[in-house]
Amino acid sequence: MRLPALLCTLSLAAFTGYAADAPKPAVPKAPAPKNVEPPVYMTVETAGPDFPLQGEYAAEGLGADIIALGDGNFRLVLHKGGLPGAGWDASAKTEVEAKRDGDVVRFKDVAELKGGVLTVGATSLKRIERHSPTEGAKAPAGAVILFDGSNADAWNGGHLDERKLLAAGTTSKQAFQSFTLHLEFLLPFKPLGRGQGRANSGVYVQNRYEVQVLDSFGLKGLDNECGGVYQNSAPKVNMCFPPLQWQTYDIEFTAAKFDANGKKTDNAILTVKHNGVIVQDKLSLKGATPGGGFKTEVPAPGPFQLQGHGNPVYYRNAWVVEQK
Repeated sequence: MRLPALLCTLSLAAFTGYAADAPKPAVPKAPAPKNVEPPVYMTVETAGPDFPLQGEYAAEGLGADIIALGDGNFRLVLHKGGLPGAGWDASAKTEVEAKRDGDVVRFKDVAELKGGVLTVGATSLKRIERHSPTEGAKAPAGAVILFDGSNADAWNGGHLDERKLLAAGTTSKQAFQSFTLHLEFLLPFKPLGRGQGRANSGVYVQNRYEVQVLDSFGLKGLDNECGGVYQNSAPKVNMCFPPLQWQTYDIEFTAAKFDANGKKTDNAILTVKHNGVIVQDKLSLKGATPGGGFKTEVPAPGPFQLQGHGNPVYYRNAWVVEQK
């Protein structure tokens, strides 16, 4: 090596702190990004520009669900005959996804959404907002009031938010045997959530049998979706309204029967109306469902559990009439 080159190499080694032919120290890697929870919206005013386009659309003989999937993406679900519970003929649904282009969403050659009107061929569908016929139902004489917005005294660790709504993640202090239950629930808007990560909760009857609570608006209607009895029975029809709309459960329950030796002689029977439509009709429950506080069936009554599953699901107007 010539002298100038050698001096250059030595100078570089002195400057960098390591010999010219020594391995360079590894450059530390940037930490892996942490999992980011999808955004959760609790009010219409803060829900973003996609929310006003999401919802139910209807015309004579045709119904449609438009589901916001986040970042300007949408899914269209078409129902022949009308909306679920309001004319749908239970035939196969047409499903198409698309991304918003300005103020227009073009679902390929199937439909176009613009100016609040969904055009399917020659048919124009307008956005509607349905309400359950039992929303706001008053408790009859003799009913046990579980929650009326004034306090959470009937619940173990019950928590009210600033709107005086009861948060999921609590059980009733009182236990019940056979009864009729009414309650109303509100699901958050989680456009980037998927499946069971989209407003998951559940109403546990006797803390044994789960009637699923989930934002399953526009989904298939499975046993782990709204109106389903977990791992037992899918709802007869998916009656889930869009998130941030109040929904109702009206549940009739007859407890399992046992003989003097504690052997079960008759299954518990469950009927569920979701938003006024029967989705479980005299369902025979063969055993307790997973996730409840009580894992087995016994003659004793049990409380209600409003399952906390990491989602801000809220309840109101809860009351029960015990069967004599």
